[in-house]
Amino acid sequence: MTQSRARSGLEAVLNVVVGYGLAIATQLAVFPVFGLAVTLPQSLGLGIVFGSMSLIRSYVLRRLFDRIGG
Repeated sequence: MTQSRARSGLEAVLNVVVGYGLAIATQLAVFPVFGLAVTLPQSLGLGIVFGSMSLIRSYVLRRLFDRIGG
C-alpha cells in the first residue's frame, strides 16, 4: 500500500513534533550533567535546527521507501 505525499508529510511532521519536545526535555536534563550551560531559548533554537533536519530526513526516507515498495 502506498502513502500519499501529504500523508508522508503529516507523518514526518508529527514524528518531529513529538521528537522536538523530547529533545528539549533531554537537553535541559542531560546537558548540565556534562557541564554544558544552555538557556531555554538556546535549547529551543537547537531543537529547531535538529528538528528541521529530522523532518527533512524523515520525509525523504518515507518517500524513498514508498517508491521502492518497502
